[in-house]
Amino acid sequence: MTELAIGIDGGGSSCRAAVADRSGKILGRGTAGPANILSNLQGSLENIILAAKEALRDAALPPETVSSVSAVVGVAGANVGDYGSRIEKALPFADGKVVTDALIALQGALGDSDGVIGAFGTGSVYNARRNGTISGIGGWGFIVGDQASGARLGRDLLERSLLAYDKVRPGSALTEKIMDEFGNDPEKLVEFAHVSKPKDFARYAPVIFDHANNNDEVAVGIVSEAAAAIGENLDALIWPECPAICLLGGLANAYRPWLAERHAALLTEPKGDVLQGAVELAVKRLAIETRGAA
Repeated sequence: MTELAIGIDGGGSSCRAAVADRSGKILGRGTAGPANILSNLQGSLENIILAAKEALRDAALPPETVSSVSAVVGVAGANVGDYGSRIEKALPFADGKVVTDALIALQGALGDSDGVIGAFGTGSVYNARRNGTISGIGGWGFIVGDQASGARLGRDLLERSLLAYDKVRPGSALTEKIMDEFGNDPEKLVEFAHVSKPKDFARYAPVIFDHANNNDEVAVGIVSEAAAAIGENLDALIWPECPAICLLGGLANAYRPWLAERHAALLTEPKGDVLQGAVELAVKRLAIETRGAA
């Protein structure tokens, strides 16, 4: 009977794993490359397994232990087509479950309590628990969704830079900086965009916020539109008695000053991060297996 649980946060920029005992105590942690299953299914699977093995090594356990653990893997895109099920079938764990990144984010931030979360990293996603019922929004990938995500911010910046280059819209110090990066050659920018992954676009998010905080017109426009999108999604999920909103992910704090007051008033510090949520769900799954075996 397995005695170990592994929680895995398959992020678009990196994959993190933590191994815990049945009490939830973290024994080891590991990291690997990105796990964006919509853009690179096989590479994501490899990084998920690598992160798990690194966590086991950190816990002074042999990597082969991976075949005898219970695991929960949270990834963006698990709700799209058969991507999630394909990853789940290929996992090497004794028992492995693939869920959305929104679910592990919700568990990490709120535990078993009610409320709404928005997670903003390379991608973006929202989830809510109301009287024990879970509902979610987003997580569709930055090509057609993921508004306010790092990848979407970067994509929008490149688009605005090209519009400024073509003199369709006003430019700014930020668009000039971007065009300088590509030798003021729009063809090089377009070539970069066509071969890049979400994480490559997301690396522009910090510079966008830096310029927005210094009142750069283009940066302010990009962040304002993103904040408005966050507001629309939160409004679709909150209810009159909603007790809490938690923002998670690498961009969470950057968005706080840009939120509408009605949402800012409900902001609550998360109990834990996304990885902690994955671990908690993995430990819960391990407990259920143990009761079933008994």
